[in-house]
Amino acid sequence: MVKPDVIAAIATAPGRAAVGVVRISGFDLKSMMDGLFGRALSPRQATFTKFLGPNGVAIDSGIGLYFPAPRSYTGEDILELQGHGGDGVLKIVLARCLAMGARLAEPGEFTRRAFLNGKLDLAQAEAVADLIEASSEAAALAAVRSLTGVLSSAVNELNQSLLALRTRIEAQIDFPEEGIDAEDLLQFREELRSAELCTKALLERAVQGRQLREGIKVALVGAPNVGKSSLLNYLAGDAIAIVTDVPGTTRDAIAVEVSIDGIPVTLTDTAGIRSTQDQVERIGIGRALKTAEQADLLIVIHDLTVNNPESHSHLRLPENIPRISVFNKADLVSMSRAPLQGTLYISAKTGLGIEQLREMIVEKAGVSAFSDSSFSARQRHILALEEALEHVRHSQALESSELVAEELRLAGYALGGITGKITADELLGHIFSTFCIGK
Repeated sequence: MVKPDVIAAIATAPGRAAVGVVRISGFDLKSMMDGLFGRALSPRQATFTKFLGPNGVAIDSGIGLYFPAPRSYTGEDILELQGHGGDGVLKIVLARCLAMGARLAEPGEFTRRAFLNGKLDLAQAEAVADLIEASSEAAALAAVRSLTGVLSSAVNELNQSLLALRTRIEAQIDFPEEGIDAEDLLQFREELRSAELCTKALLERAVQGRQLREGIKVALVGAPNVGKSSLLNYLAGDAIAIVTDVPGTTRDAIAVEVSIDGIPVTLTDTAGIRSTQDQVERIGIGRALKTAEQADLLIVIHDLTVNNPESHSHLRLPENIPRISVFNKADLVSMSRAPLQGTLYISAKTGLGIEQLREMIVEKAGVSAFSDSSFSARQRHILALEEALEHVRHSQALESSELVAEELRLAGYALGGITGKITADELLGHIFSTFCIGK
């Protein structure tokens, strides 16, 4: 077996800081330690030492750490040099490592080696990047749960149940003389149905996991001049969108990220939807409808100051997306009448009802920020679960045992792609190319 290259990279973010880290991974790093420290380091012990240049003169000083294989992040020998955090000194230390035979690590190569050496499965490896990129407490906690194996365990458990079903039916194929009675067949059909429900439930959790990772996509939609931009500004706490009394001011979608109860939410202000001959405005309305189709939640805004505010059938909004109906400008009208069922009266000017709106956004999205069962998920996980669900459903409509077994095999194949048990090199290259260098 050919040993992999020794790789090195700066593992901390650019810019000045108190401490910066250079990380090295490979096998048999004794010569690297001799050159950098003039001695070997004790495993897993922090050692204050000088970092030496080619002539033995110190180029920096700090903490040296040595993690011998296989008890390390990558499963290989690892050296970490924790020195001063200036860009200049870190580049000098990295150059010294490269001059001694290491090569510059590619994006995500340390974590890729951890996956290839069996330290992490693929879902856990992706969770490393998700944790680094997390912009909210909820997203960080969800990534930690994926990193500790919550997603992987759920996928493996489901895959094992499908494998057990497949094993039983293939045994019947191999030994047809033993047959299968009506009661056993009914039991098997019930177990297939149970597998379908379990797959669907895991898919729903994965969709919520993607929302925790990427943020709930909320589109603010409605007719012109109902207060969409004012509401965006109030929820964002800043004057993000231009607000005027002129209908059609907003021509393009404006997105802003906020946190509601620790959950990342992407709010998008859209052009007012109405019949118009203005070519530019019509393009904006088309984009508004496209944004609505791609949203996880719609906030449909009405104007309480106009006659018959309930009549907005001309908005042509998608029916399959959850929505909250909001009646704005409550500060300008008498509040003698109660809101309609499932609606909310607000004022984007005074803040009336905004706190209730925040609560409704989280409730309607159905995402729990701090549930022990939540995890971070990506779109590829969702696609794999959808594929597995389709195969399990299809298996129940088949009479041929061979075809049922094949559908279960394909479902297991799709699930195996989530954890990396069945993974193409091209997919690995795409996944790890999105990581930062040094991780």
